[in-house]
Amino acid sequence: MKGEGVKLFVLLSIFAVLGVLLVIYCREDDLTGTLYAIYHDFEKKETLNSITHIKHSKHFMTSAFLDHRFNKTIRVISIIRRDSLQPLFCIYPNNNSYQVVNAQVEIHRDHFGFPFGASDVLCRGPSTHNAIHVAVSANPNISDIHKIDFVPVQNRVETETFQFNFTICISNLFGKYNNVLQFAQTMEMYKLLGVQHVVIYNTSCGPNLEKLLQHYKKEGILEIVSWPVDQFLNPSAGWNSQKNPGELQYYGQLVTLNECVYRHMYQSRYVLLNDIDEIIMPYKHANLPLLMESLQQEHKNRGVFLIENPIFPKTQFEESRKFRRPEWKNIPGVNIMEHIYREPSRTNIYNPTKMIVNPRYVLQTSVHSTLNHLGEIYRVPFKVCHIVHVRVPLQKHLSKEQLHIDTRVWDFQKELVPNVDKALHSAGLIKLPRFI
Repeated sequence: MKGEGVKLFVLLSIFAVLGVLLVIYCREDDLTGTLYAIYHDFEKKETLNSITHIKHSKHFMTSAFLDHRFNKTIRVISIIRRDSLQPLFCIYPNNNSYQVVNAQVEIHRDHFGFPFGASDVLCRGPSTHNAIHVAVSANPNISDIHKIDFVPVQNRVETETFQFNFTICISNLFGKYNNVLQFAQTMEMYKLLGVQHVVIYNTSCGPNLEKLLQHYKKEGILEIVSWPVDQFLNPSAGWNSQKNPGELQYYGQLVTLNECVYRHMYQSRYVLLNDIDEIIMPYKHANLPLLMESLQQEHKNRGVFLIENPIFPKTQFEESRKFRRPEWKNIPGVNIMEHIYREPSRTNIYNPTKMIVNPRYVLQTSVHSTLNHLGEIYRVPFKVCHIVHVRVPLQKHLSKEQLHIDTRVWDFQKELVPNVDKALHSAGLIKLPRFI
């Protein structure tokens, strides 16, 4: 009986100690629990949108990255209203408290006259080095930290090993874009050229293309980033603010290109910046890995490679019609295999380029060239590599005889055609015989 009393006393003592500890814990500064809630809530749900309103301002932020090249500055890719610039502040949890630092805003110079422009919000100082999440606000005085929208700080670990060798960043899909056949041909062509990863920022697209996107996502090569910019702004459907009015250039094309470069800073050895209907095609090498190995051996200190972008008019067809296949008859979109005529380069006129970049060399990019970079730029000779871009002609006055014949895509037909068939079949867009 005596032994049972001792056991009861010990048990009650343990409960008493636990009760005291619980009271102490509950009376501690509530901020510790608040910070835990921030992390827990953030881990529990993915960000519903890739665009977040910056409190007390007309601005928006998309994502944040630790920039190891500049003393671990936090770089927040943002959309800034250019005529409403105001002091901004970076807010981030730090141990059992939060800290506020002054932000520096850099609006990219290519904004094409639209009110909003792609921008970097920079958070500097040693206290930012260990930040896991960050928020941007126009008000440094925080009354309720639960009302602050935090985004994760990505690229926290600098590495020289990469998940992908080549990643393609396709800036925007919007409207009822439903160019299914050309997209399938482009994706399968890039796979043959050595690309492992494609990223698309998707606002909206046509129903058939949506099926194809889901096929490639399931396959694992395609990453789809939700880009509901039209829920926040009135985006322009073009780059020219006079012809295509709106608040932001081309559905935020410059924002997404910069976001994609930083997103893959330590995921991909190279990033290709081009549109959904463009193929960066090597002409002296069998594939992109061999092309870049050769270029980097010759130009070791260069990380930005400009590729000329000629036009293959979709109004001109090759005469044999051997690639006008019945399997593709009801598939919407352009058949690039039928368009082998290329416009000549125009003298005394700038011929647009797209890019292959080492993302670790890029600070800010535009569509056709980088705005701020490390190292030097190299313009790749036309005969070594140029883009296959099938679209409406730029030089409409030229006859077929005045165009150049370019059948480079045909070099891949043996694998390309059946691979396109299989992709369309897997997406539920065509039926194939069982033996294929």
